[in-house]
Amino acid sequence: MALLHDPHQVSVTEAAQRGVAGLVAEAEAGADLVVTRRHQPVAVLVSFQRLEQIDTVISDLHDLALVLARSATDTGHRTSIDDVLTAFGHTRDSLASLEDDEH
Repeated sequence: MALLHDPHQVSVTEAAQRGVAGLVAEAEAGADLVVTRRHQPVAVLVSFQRLEQIDTVISDLHDLALVLARSATDTGHRTSIDDVLTAFGHTRDSLASLEDDEH
């Protein structure tokens, strides 16, 4: 659980006793709460701000993995946009006329 900041564990029973409002207040204050059942993690409660941070980290890691994969497999060959358009049966002019038709 490296993405969580010093998570505190609470049992389902303890969470029920604290109530939703109490748990939400703790999360808003910055606590990452791991709810356990029979000593096994079953849920996590974090603030929305923390969730956004976690989402950003995941997105950044995804981007990094793509960059690393690209750099590991890059042969230096580049395909021009005109070659791609030709492969799909278009030219720059045919695309320009499609944009004009839609307006």
